[in-house]
Amino acid sequence: MSSKAAVITGVILGLTPVKSKCYTNSMASENQDQILIDRCLAGDSRAFNDLINLYKRQVFSLIFRLVRNQSDAEDIAQETFIKAYKSFASYNPSYPFLTWLFKIAHNSAIDFLRAQKPDSLSIHDEENPMDIEDSQISLEEKIEAASQQELIDKVLGTLPPLYREVLILRHQQELSYEEISKTMDIPVGTVKIRLFRARDIMKQKLVKLGYC
Repeated sequence: MSSKAAVITGVILGLTPVKSKCYTNSMASENQDQILIDRCLAGDSRAFNDLINLYKRQVFSLIFRLVRNQSDAEDIAQETFIKAYKSFASYNPSYPFLTWLFKIAHNSAIDFLRAQKPDSLSIHDEENPMDIEDSQISLEEKIEAASQQELIDKVLGTLPPLYREVLILRHQQELSYEEISKTMDIPVGTVKIRLFRARDIMKQKLVKLGYC
């Protein structure tokens, strides 16, 4: 494989981080989430609008990359926030709010795909988990990979939805293995297996496109 193919594959083909960690990793932001949730429970509609504005980009991005249709993604994103609003009382503040929100978005998108394209959800996970480390690349390599974004999006779109999702959550939304596990309701070992397989599929497709 050429150095260009290795670069693109190493960065998981240019998935650009949304920087969601600026919300989920700081104690101040988690406290802000809880304050907004408490205000919503008290009937403050403006607080709900604030939560939507904080997370609508991340939620829509995840859903759109799963269903591959803007109108459907918008409807599912709206459904996600409505479900979240109705379920605030069940939110456990010991977990990042965005992880909880992604879980609702995941379930809503999967329900849609199951009804519309059930065959697209057929993948086979190994029973035994694997210990797979993420590769590290330089800033220069990331810049080069970013120039291939159009190709990246097209190739990513050919993956089964559950493989697309695990790549997006890990490399665009920058969730930990444990957070992905909670979002997708699968063991951490399965998360690692899906990541490995998704990367391998992307690599093979690049080779077929001549990046070798």
